[in-house]
Amino acid sequence: QVELVESGGGSVQAGGSLRLSCAASGRTFSSVAMGWFRQAPGKEREFVAAISWKGTLTHYADALKGRFTISRDNAQNTVYLQMNSLKPEDTAVYYCAQSFLTNSGSNFNEYDYWGQGTQVTVSS
Repeated sequence: QVELVESGGGSVQAGGSLRLSCAASGRTFSSVAMGWFRQAPGKEREFVAAISWKGTLTHYADALKGRFTISRDNAQNTVYLQMNSLKPEDTAVYYCAQSFLTNSGSNFNEYDYWGQGTQVTVSS
């Protein structure tokens, strides 16, 4: 059974930074891609970023390029999302997801396990 546990969310003022972590267990972490998604109140869940199994390929939502960085530590079975220059519109629940492929992007159907989410609130 795969378990994904997110941490690092919280409240921050606009312009601040947060680093989210997602610890994975239950499947060989280093063999699959990982992704981050988010869901704001009243909106659909949307893609944020993804990283391939070795970490050599990354994909970002166009609107977030340059502010968000995804990375992974396969020795620690953990994927990270560094978020800088945060804006109020970044307020959402952020979800970690694990793919069944070695490289995945924004396609929800390529992710078969999801974490419970961590709240990020950005105030103006």
